[in-house]
Amino acid sequence: MLQIKIMLKKILILSIISVFPMFAQTAGNSGLSFLKNGVSAKNISLSDIGTLDGNVSSVFYNPAVVAIIGNPQISFTHQAWVQDLSSEIINANFKLFNIPFAVGINTTKIGGFEVRTKPTATPDAVINLNYFYGSISTGYNITDNLSAGATVKYLYESIFADEANGLGFDLGLVYSKLINGLTLGASVRNLGNMNKLRNEKTKLPSDVRFNAMYKMNIDAISSEVTAIGGVQKYLDADNIHIHLGAEVTYLKQFSVRLGYITGYESKGLTFGGGVLWNGFNFDYAYTPFGFGIGNAHTVTLGYGF
Repeated sequence: MLQIKIMLKKILILSIISVFPMFAQTAGNSGLSFLKNGVSAKNISLSDIGTLDGNVSSVFYNPAVVAIIGNPQISFTHQAWVQDLSSEIINANFKLFNIPFAVGINTTKIGGFEVRTKPTATPDAVINLNYFYGSISTGYNITDNLSAGATVKYLYESIFADEANGLGFDLGLVYSKLINGLTLGASVRNLGNMNKLRNEKTKLPSDVRFNAMYKMNIDAISSEVTAIGGVQKYLDADNIHIHLGAEVTYLKQFSVRLGYITGYESKGLTFGGGVLWNGFNFDYAYTPFGFGIGNAHTVTLGYGF
């Protein structure tokens, strides 16, 4: 029993070491760090604050977006993060009885943890740390300009022989047409709690964010330019993160994107691009990390009906 406890302690320490450098905030003590990762290449490459243009993946950042999405969409995202952390994500939206809904599924694992009961060259076992959420969102247009939305998430985590589950909640507002091309958003995310994981409850990474998106057409170059900016704060942390992003889309088909985030020691810049063709979109995001941690790659394939 003592050996099992020692192994579990080592696994927990390794998981903290592998994930903490990417998401560290001053005085932050929450878990479930996979909820801090973005869920689409487009959003990640634009500094991961969340767009407000009716993209189904943006419901993850602000549930009020579900009320302004037009036709149904579906997207699949694969993330290859550092330290053997990877995610598979599905987002989709639909209407039922003329009420808009969006659903999301995220499976994340950190692989390659070797378990030993004694010092040998070959481990007794190799295990993964597993995380999951399933979400459903809905929204309502309060006025022609103001939309509200809410999300409920089922959360799950397993580490070695221990597992826990819980519920998370997001709330959001989107205000458009303040001036032509400008949309404003506000959201609070990951409220709720988990059951105990052995002896302790994992605290959700609750955060609040305010953001704005401005779009304009430049006919001289047959392009649309989108500028994004916002501020975001984790409720259990001291520092505030500023997010800035820009996208240029040529002929409504080819996009290049750039983003920048403040307040992280290990990351700042994000890059990406995308192609839209006949209802399909393919997007890619690249996130470099410092301190020799490595780089992250995100690919999204989506379709609008």
